[in-house]
Amino acid sequence: MPRDYLACPACGAQVRSYRNPFPTVDIIIEMAEGIVLIERKNEPFGWALPGGFVDYGEPLEHAAAREAREETSLEITSLRLVGCYSDPARDSRMHTISTVYAAKGSGVPCAADDAAGLAVFPLTALPAMLCFDHEKILANYVMLKEKGLL
Repeated sequence: MPRDYLACPACGAQVRSYRNPFPTVDIIIEMAEGIVLIERKNEPFGWALPGGFVDYGEPLEHAAAREAREETSLEITSLRLVGCYSDPARDSRMHTISTVYAAKGSGVPCAADDAAGLAVFPLTALPAMLCFDHEKILANYVMLKEKGLL
């Protein structure tokens, strides 16, 4: 069987296999003390922006708000687009494309879902172990803020 084809589990027919990137969202949640980062309880371990996969048929903005609630128990407002990040090496588990938003968070942050922990960090004191390409994303976020574009 050619390598781009798989056997259909129902009938055994050859079905073309597509390896498209998965859409994800990440969200920079701004609090008075800094930004919210979650400590991941699954691989890759370390600190990360809250975020995750976009459900089929779900608008990206809704996915960002849902992920913020699920992982941090926070509600968000003032949603702004930071950018899209598509480096195939950004997630060692699979190729994902992440649309990144920034928003104001309200409520009491509390780790939930796949977050083992949570903390609010000043942008000048971020943890050393950032997952994925979040160091690059946060550097871009700081630059956009300094230029008044966010």
